Amino acid sequence: MALPQVGQLAPAFMLPNHEGEMVSLEDFRDSKNVVLYFYPKAMTPGCTVQACGIRDTRSELSERQAVVLGVSPDPIKRLVNFRQKQDLNFDLLSDQDHSIAEKYGVWGLKKFMGREYMGINRITFIIGKDGKLKHVMEKVKTKTHHDDVLDILAEMD
Repeated sequence: MALPQVGQLAPAFMLPNHEGEMVSLEDFRDSKNVVLYFYPKAMTPGCTVQACGIRDTRSELSERQAVVLGVSPDPIKRLVNFRQKQDLNFDLLSDQDHSIAEKYGVWGLKKFMGREYMGINRITFIIGKDGKLKHVMEKVKTKTHHDDVLDILAEMD
């Protein structure tokens, strides 16, 4: 499945967060930029590094009028544990049936240690207050993801 294109309206979604509350992209329309990042699995090394970088730049993200939403196929219970263990300060959304990952084109074939399986590819979408895609980060580096996001948000100002 193809990724949505910059300039298009971002695909709408509504998913439960780590507290079981429904979160919709529409909730942020006209008020916040949205950093929608898809990650494979909570509490794995790369995903932890990526999430902690975002956690540590919350004030800078707020200054850029941005909210961060992390999406994975993990069940809510795992998201609660991940959030508590790493003291995360942003919403983690559960996409267990990977329907939103498919909508965004990030669900696909992966290879690890000679094994092939379907899963989430680590991709981030920057969505403007108008609901349109401003940037797609296909080559995400977990260690610098937060800085890369801040640079893109700075260019949007």
